[in-house]
Amino acid sequence: MSIHKCFFVVFCTIFLLHSASAERVEVTLGNGTVLGVYLLISENSQAGPQPLVILMPGGSGEEALARDLQYWLGEELMQRGYAVAIPVSPNQRSFRGENNALIPLLVDALQEDSRIQQSQTLLAGISNGGMSALEVASAMPSRYSGIVAVPALVPQGLNVDALKGMPIYLRIGDQDELTWMNRLDETANKLREGGAIVDADLVFMSPHMFSMEWETLDPWLEELQSKQP
Repeated sequence: MSIHKCFFVVFCTIFLLHSASAERVEVTLGNGTVLGVYLLISENSQAGPQPLVILMPGGSGEEALARDLQYWLGEELMQRGYAVAIPVSPNQRSFRGENNALIPLLVDALQEDSRIQQSQTLLAGISNGGMSALEVASAMPSRYSGIVAVPALVPQGLNVDALKGMPIYLRIGDQDELTWMNRLDETANKLREGGAIVDADLVFMSPHMFSMEWETLDPWLEELQSKQP
């Protein structure tokens, strides 16, 4: 193949992967709160409205963490057919505690967009964001199709019984600097005791923040989508 043809193939591949509406928007919620959101929606989908995933960053959930997350897990989920929304914390306290109540309001606002399905929402989160996902889902479990917690621990005081029947994908790096890997079994068992359907494992040779294990996450997502009405 000539150099020009190789360049054309590479260019087309990059264009297809990144042909998307990725923007930072200000979303006014039902309670009047204005929330910054990084929104990724594919422009190439022929399947109509796309299922929504709320992807919560780790740490304090501040601007830089949310922005970086769109280039990593956000784009990967968008390529798998999801409309991806990454909220920015309004007060640098992550989406835990009182901030939990903002997520269902955000879902309501985003599902007014004709490009987004009015169906159960997938919750996903990194570290503190994964714990946020567990808290948010336990407050209104019927609104959510599943949880991707990569990584997470069970937050203190979590109502695990509310997660009965909830599919949860849990991964922790086996070289986690915070030693969360030592609590994988404890975390998975607590969630299972509440009746959650937990797919839990360590990610080989991985720190606290790790690349997704798509060989296991892809089948999990496909099964989840197959159960959507």
